[in-house]
Amino acid sequence: MGLLALLLALAVGYGIYEFLHSLASKEATPENPVAAHEVIRTALATLTFAGAVLAGVYAYRKQRLAEGDAHRADDKQLAERFTTAADQLGHDQAAVRLAGVYAMARLADDWIEQRQVCVDVLCAYLRMPYEPNPEAASTASVGESLSSTPAAYKEGEREVRLTIIRTIRSHLQPQAPTSWSACNFDFTRATFDGGYLQGSLFQGTVSFGGAEFSGRSFYFGGADFSAGRVYFGGAKFSGGRVDFRGAKFSGASVDFTGAKFSRGSVYFGGAKFSGGSVDFTGAKFSGGTVTFIDAEFSGGTVTFIGAKFSRGSVDFTGAKFSAGSVDFGRAKFSGGTVTFIDAVYSGGTVDFEEVTGAPQNWGPFPPTDSGG
Repeated sequence: MGLLALLLALAVGYGIYEFLHSLASKEATPENPVAAHEVIRTALATLTFAGAVLAGVYAYRKQRLAEGDAHRADDKQLAERFTTAADQLGHDQAAVRLAGVYAMARLADDWIEQRQVCVDVLCAYLRMPYEPNPEAASTASVGESLSSTPAAYKEGEREVRLTIIRTIRSHLQPQAPTSWSACNFDFTRATFDGGYLQGSLFQGTVSFGGAEFSGRSFYFGGADFSAGRVYFGGAKFSGGRVDFRGAKFSGASVDFTGAKFSRGSVYFGGAKFSGGSVDFTGAKFSGGTVTFIDAEFSGGTVTFIGAKFSRGSVDFTGAKFSAGSVDFGRAKFSGGTVTFIDAVYSGGTVDFEEVTGAPQNWGPFPPTDSGG
């Protein structure tokens, strides 16, 4: 191979020499004959330049091949890490599952192209059937779907799930070294019996549709839902405490359609709803306490169309409604306490048309020209 390359180089060099010599001969005169050494020098310079170009092309090609091999090797290694972490998450022992949580989180940090997939796996774990009661036994029958299968209590499972929530929260803080804020989070029909997402920044789509908050406390305090869609449609607040105090819903579509507030307490005190839409259409307030004390609704639309207030208490004391629209049309007030004392309304519209019953403790809200 080397001999062939040498012969080829000699042939190319000779060809260049002959070409340059013939050009020089045409311009030569008796007074200025062709100088062979000048032709040779020019031919060598041309060969050197051509060789440098070819060497550069060869080096570039070699580098690209090496980078391609390295990239494929990295992808293979990352895929192997994914498989290992997924296997750990499915292990019977809680300690191994915990290792899987951390392994999947580290992989999400390292594998930018597949970060969403890694986040999806962690969210999917939280969507798995979960039984927080240590005395519960599985009554699942063969052939039942995963979503409808009652879960047996598993030792250490709560700690695994809380670790996932803490890991997600740490990556959603504004100062997080590696941010997952742009990712989507799907917690559909997940069961939460405690956890912290306070101070988190959500910039993608977030779904808690059909999720159940039962027992203990779950904190969203100071969370920032600044874009995309925030979905709590059909969520069940059936115990414990869910805290949205100071949360910011700015420009997002916030959907609590059909949510059920039956026990425990849900705090929206001091929360800021600005722009976008907040939809409680068809929500059922049938127990517990839901508090909007000092919440701010500015711009956008806030909808309680067809909401049912039957028991417990819903408190809008000191809430501020400015610009935009607030619609309680066809809402049903049949029991419990709904309070608007010291609520402030400025601008926009408030609609109480076709309301059934009347909330208690109206205070000065809504104004007589609100349209209801």
